Amino acid sequence: MSFVGVTIANMTARNSMMNQICYDKVVDSLKRGHQVMVFVHSRKDTGKTGRVLGDLAAKNGETHLFETEGDDPRRGLAVKEVNKSRNRELQELFQSGLGLHHAGMLRSDRNLTERLFADGFIKVLVCTATLAWGVNLPAHTVIIKGTQVYDAKKGTFTELGMLDVQQIFGRAGRPQFDTSGEATIVTAHSKLAHYLGMLTHATPIESQFKSLLPDNLNAELVLGTVTNVKEAATWLTYSYLYVRMTKNPLVYGITYEQLLADPTLTHYCRDLIIDAAKQLHAAKMAVFDERTGNMFVTELGRVASHFYIRYQSIIVFNERLKEHVSWADVLGMISLSSEFENIMVREEELPEVENLIRQGAIPHAPKGGVENKHGKANILIQAYISRARVESFSLTADLMYVASNAPRIARALFEIAVRRKWNTAAGMLLELCKSLELRLWPDQHPLRQMEAALTPELLWKMEERGLTIERLDDMSASEIGAFLRHPAAGDKIRGCLDAFPRLGLEASLHPITRGVARIQLTITPQFSWRDRLHGGALRWWVWVEDPSVDRLHHVESWTLTKKMASEEVQKLGFTIPLAEPLPGQYFIRLVSDNWLQAEEVLEVSLAGLQLPSRGPPHTELLDLDPLPLEALGKEQYIDLYRGRFTHFNPIQTQAFHTLYHTDESVLLGAPTGSGKTISSELTMMRLWKAHPEDKVGYGGRQKLDNACLDIDACKCGVPVEWCL
Repeated sequence: MSFVGVTIANMTARNSMMNQICYDKVVDSLKRGHQVMVFVHSRKDTGKTGRVLGDLAAKNGETHLFETEGDDPRRGLAVKEVNKSRNRELQELFQSGLGLHHAGMLRSDRNLTERLFADGFIKVLVCTATLAWGVNLPAHTVIIKGTQVYDAKKGTFTELGMLDVQQIFGRAGRPQFDTSGEATIVTAHSKLAHYLGMLTHATPIESQFKSLLPDNLNAELVLGTVTNVKEAATWLTYSYLYVRMTKNPLVYGITYEQLLADPTLTHYCRDLIIDAAKQLHAAKMAVFDERTGNMFVTELGRVASHFYIRYQSIIVFNERLKEHVSWADVLGMISLSSEFENIMVREEELPEVENLIRQGAIPHAPKGGVENKHGKANILIQAYISRARVESFSLTADLMYVASNAPRIARALFEIAVRRKWNTAAGMLLELCKSLELRLWPDQHPLRQMEAALTPELLWKMEERGLTIERLDDMSASEIGAFLRHPAAGDKIRGCLDAFPRLGLEASLHPITRGVARIQLTITPQFSWRDRLHGGALRWWVWVEDPSVDRLHHVESWTLTKKMASEEVQKLGFTIPLAEPLPGQYFIRLVSDNWLQAEEVLEVSLAGLQLPSRGPPHTELLDLDPLPLEALGKEQYIDLYRGRFTHFNPIQTQAFHTLYHTDESVLLGAPTGSGKTISSELTMMRLWKAHPEDKVGYGGRQKLDNACLDIDACKCGVPVEWCL
């Protein structure tokens, strides 16, 4: 293990010196017949460092050290595999005996690089730390070139963590592959003492769980593992935070006096839980009863847990999410999320950010401007949807960080709007979700979602000439080709139109009561299924909206599979509430969950709908004298109840004649303990008396007594199989 410190202050000169030191270490190892891994800290730097090493080898006349033996019969096959790759950098570096590996490469290219390095066709592999964590690919020599890593969460460059250093050094000289290994770290001279101390002295790892306690407590509430303060405090003692608090209490703000008074930290854990519960209560993610200590999760808490949204972001959403919002409002709200709190505004990035606005990649003016971190996050979200090109490395890293979080946050906002029954907000937020996932604006041509089949020039022509999907539907393939002055394109576009997800929709509405109606949908897929475009299933949202109050009366998710699409007609039924006076109409909308502009709307008129007549809320209980058991008229039946009671209760008395002496259908709804089970037994006795050849079907929560299965007849003298 060796450490090299560079004292040069100028960044360009320091990088040049690091490259030279790295090259010298690589050549020294190659001369001794060993393979080398060089770890850098950005995807762009893998190719850059690889080219620098190749140039230095050519300059010093040492390219032969990087090349593999030409007489290996497998080399020709390896060259063919590399030439098949679409990664130009991979092809160029392989010719010099070098390889590169990072998470931005295709999986096939990464697998190829790993296999070539393992087989010895690549002697020097330039890679990022993802290789050290995810793949067991050892080498004799490992070099870490530089320790400055850009942390998108913090929005600045930080030092490479000690766990990463140890993991990378662990690639050198693995026991099952080599007897020894060499590891070198090249960093700034001022950081040498830091890494020497961290590697030579065991430094305990402290817990960061305390700062995220409200979010983790919410997750436990959603799971149902915690329901009150006592259970939550016990749960906290199972965490690494509790272990470190008992070992090193001062780091966590626990004074010596607190530790003496509370050696097991029981009260301290309880106070932490109460503070976290109060924060969740303030964010409306949970209901916390301070008097009893009970905690109850809310719908907002469930959404936050499902989409990993921090409680600070939920507070922002509670303040800003309204029933009627614009795109600018929602983009500004997402940029205010705590997930983007660490994005920093850098002076050197401002010209490029302003250029994005001038290019038209930002259709919605960001609130706060370009010099505000929330405004920057807003701009990056829109730049991601617009597929704008970003040059700056730090800006690219921030763009990728924003792009990985914004779709998840948008989905959470959509779920919140749906659960609040907000029609306009739900529709707009679902559109935003799809825009972020597809990287398309809603006003762009819907066939842009089939970019694999249509060229950018064709898509641009259709947008320029106003060929909407409705106009294209009315045109034949030859007419489309002639209109675009591209005859060969007509069939392609017609095929894409046929594959665009569309559904035929019919509905029938039947009132059940004056307050509830049942809707039966008949859904007919009207597109050709293509596995490459549609996968195995398409998810749709079905909702019923009332335009008079702009509310959703029903929302559910419906999945259309390939098999269902081939069966043509599909049925879907559900109930909706009715309120008097009845509105003029409802709208039933089927919206695709992942295809922009793929939706169907059907108007259902409520004019003239005949509702059932108003009935009494319940049957009036008559003032009758209770019937005695002798009314059964059969001693065997009377013996079943003798000793338990002498008279039937008022409900049983009123229904006795219908239950015991007639074959009329009966629906008996009554509270628990009102004698419904005995009432059902009366109907069974009627059956055995009047229709002994028939059988009884009984459904209930109680299981049949196992003792009954060992005798030929039950206590009432009826064959037991009649009761099964």
